[in-house]
Amino acid sequence: MNAVRIVFVVVALVTAGLAQDSEVARVPVRSESIEPLLMKSFDREGRTKERRQGGSPRQVDGLLVFDGAMDGNRQVDPQVAIGGGHVLHATNHGLHLYDKAGKFIDGVSQRGFNGGIDPKVFFCPNNRVFGFDLWNPWDKAKQKPVNVSVSRTDDPTGAWATYPVPAPRGVDGGGIGVSRRWIGYSFPGGPERTFVLPMAACKQGEPATAYYFQGSLGHPVLTQDPEDDLYFVQLTKRDLVIRKVTAAKDGSPEAVDVARAPHGFEHFGWPPKSPQKGTEQVTASGDRNPKNLVLQGGFLWFSHTVNCEGRAAVQWHQVRLDGSFVQSGRLSSKTSSYIQTSLAVNSRLDVLVGFQETSPDMFISPRLAYRRADDPPGQLRPMIALGDGRGATDGVSWGDYSGSAIDGDNLLDLWTVQSITDENGKGDCVIAKLPADRD
Repeated sequence: MNAVRIVFVVVALVTAGLAQDSEVARVPVRSESIEPLLMKSFDREGRTKERRQGGSPRQVDGLLVFDGAMDGNRQVDPQVAIGGGHVLHATNHGLHLYDKAGKFIDGVSQRGFNGGIDPKVFFCPNNRVFGFDLWNPWDKAKQKPVNVSVSRTDDPTGAWATYPVPAPRGVDGGGIGVSRRWIGYSFPGGPERTFVLPMAACKQGEPATAYYFQGSLGHPVLTQDPEDDLYFVQLTKRDLVIRKVTAAKDGSPEAVDVARAPHGFEHFGWPPKSPQKGTEQVTASGDRNPKNLVLQGGFLWFSHTVNCEGRAAVQWHQVRLDGSFVQSGRLSSKTSSYIQTSLAVNSRLDVLVGFQETSPDMFISPRLAYRRADDPPGQLRPMIALGDGRGATDGVSWGDYSGSAIDGDNLLDLWTVQSITDENGKGDCVIAKLPADRD
């Protein structure tokens, strides 16, 4: 593990390249009222109990580890969110509930939530609700809706509301974020690539207005601090760009530029495809753009996968809201590739970085590394193996196969879900809990 050099940047809006006219708030280009699809309880149609749903809790290196969805398909796209005493785990094949001891409770398909793929889930500690999105490109109306579902309480077995937000020119699933006031979503395709919904209406299951913005504001951030504004982050080849959506005097959203600063990344190339044991077939490694970002303690946190000396490596960062870096770190190896990363941060500013490891002598295997807030800057403790893959994948595609999250009940424990290959090279899931009291 090599620490990335820490780049300190003093940022002034003008000198950082934000012209005066770009500082003016940008208003939505249009809005649309969305009628929710209401459910009285976690949908019982399309139960998935015929599939292997996981469980089997065990201890691995002092961590609680249990199996997540074991659908036996490469396109599982696992995600996880924790709150209300439950673990909500989503994949391309369904939604799964566990208790915090790793016992399977229930599993349903996406059909009850208006269908779709590419789930991204969250638990909002400020509003005490779960949420997730599903992108549905097969709807008969050809609207390609982004189905944003929000629970009414912190009990995911209770009532839900699903908002089918039209995205007719969307070409793939996107990223979701949340603050006390807003739910935001950005996606590729079409001229309007970002929309926001008011959290208050969604939480009550009332009709909600979707506000569309021209272009993309960046990747929306999961806000764990008690903040109304919703931040968005974009990485260019040179700069880190921070924007936010705030409320105008009439309560409607407006987007404003916050900061633009050179990120100074030593490594920022797209990660190369990665080798795996027993085959010449290489596998996708992830994305140099972060798949999740967190606002915690007044800082932005994220990890991403980059090219480091010809192999995929994981970088992670802590950034001030003026765009300057507090610390950065890197996980790299001369023999292994580290791929498909996500990150979680707790209220003490402890950090968990989840990812997978693969090499010519290793099948794709789940890993995590963590640091406590008072550890040396830029350093993670030695990685922890959560299991070992058992077969090689037969294709390049490997999806957004990583999710990490804070425990929304105590704001201290950290969780991750990572993919692992079974004996046929298909993707199963492993869920792990890093307790706050582990040394």
